Amino acid sequence: MSAADFLFSPEVQKLLTVLYAAPADQWFPTAELARRTRLAEPEAAATVEHLVGSGIVKRQAAKGEEQPEAIRIDRSFVFHDQLRSIALRSFAAAEPIRSMLRSKFKDSVVRALVLGEDAQGTIELLIAHGQLVPDEAAMAAACQKLSKSMGRHLNVHVVPFARLNGMPARDPLAAKLSAPTVHEIIALGDTKAALPAERGGLLQAARKKLATLGRP
Repeated sequence: MSAADFLFSPEVQKLLTVLYAAPADQWFPTAELARRTRLAEPEAAATVEHLVGSGIVKRQAAKGEEQPEAIRIDRSFVFHDQLRSIALRSFAAAEPIRSMLRSKFKDSVVRALVLGEDAQGTIELLIAHGQLVPDEAAMAAACQKLSKSMGRHLNVHVVPFARLNGMPARDPLAAKLSAPTVHEIIALGDTKAALPAERGGLLQAARKKLATLGRP
C-alpha cells in the first residue's frame, strides 16, 4: 500500500491518473473517463461528483448532444501543485514505472529515480544497472508501452551503478539529482540485481589465481 492509498480511493486515483496526464486545458466527458479507467459509468460518475465537490476538478456544462458535460483539472485549486506532486510520486507515475522495472528488469536494475517532470509532462527517469546491463531493445519497448498506458512520455537514462554511486559534480546528471523533485522508486535491495564487482575484489581474485597456478 502506498501513501496515496490513504488519501485517495482506487477510483479517484484512476481518474486523476488520466486527468493529470492530459494537457491542462483538455476536457473529459464522464463516459470517456469511464472508458479510459475501465470503471463502470455509474462508478465513474459518482467519482466525478466527488472530485467536483472537492474542488479538484471543474465542470463544463453540456452544449447540446454533440458536446456532453465534461470536467478537467482545476489549476486554481489551492492544493493543485501538491496533488500533482503526489500523483507523480505514486499512482500516476512512480508506481507503474516501479512495477514494470521490478517485473521485467529485476536481474539488472539496481536503483531507479524519477528526476522530475517538464512543462510538457515528460517524466525523466534515471536507471542504474548492476553486473547485467538491461537489453536496450527490451527496455525501449517496455518504456514505450508504459508511456502509452500512462499517457506520458518518458525520458530514460540508463547508467552503470558506479556512475550513479560516485557521480562527480561535472556530470550532466549531477544537478538533476540534487533537485527537490527527485524521488527514488527502486532502492538497493529492492531487486535481485547483483552489484558490479569491485576493482579491489577483482584484483584479489586475480592474485589468488596466480598463486594457485604458481604452486608445484
